[in-house]
Amino acid sequence: MTIRLFKTRRFTVQAGKAWIGDDELRSAFRELLKGQADSLGGGVWKKRLSENRHRSIVLAKGGRYWVYQFLFAKKDQSNISQTELAAFRELAKAYERLSDTQVQQLLDMREFVEVHHE
Repeated sequence: MTIRLFKTRRFTVQAGKAWIGDDELRSAFRELLKGQADSLGGGVWKKRLSENRHRSIVLAKGGRYWVYQFLFAKKDQSNISQTELAAFRELAKAYERLSDTQVQQLLDMREFVEVHHE
């Protein structure tokens, strides 16, 4: 099974404003695969970025598609709410069901941006 890594359009904008580039995302992803992230259950992971100043929410139910979904500054928000967590878990389930054609459509619409990690 090939693992593919994406970031959403919104995450791309947020990361750009925080000066977080794809190199840092790739490095964080490698750490995440080694278990160096907080599993929030249901395919939702929290990973620290930018020297611990930001937190990213990564969705990966099923492990085929990993998606950087949400970014927040630690100084602005300590954690996500239970409501947000429930919504992220539902979204992770939806991402798990995506076909290759649907993923390509999201890429074509620029809703997803692929982060090449190998």
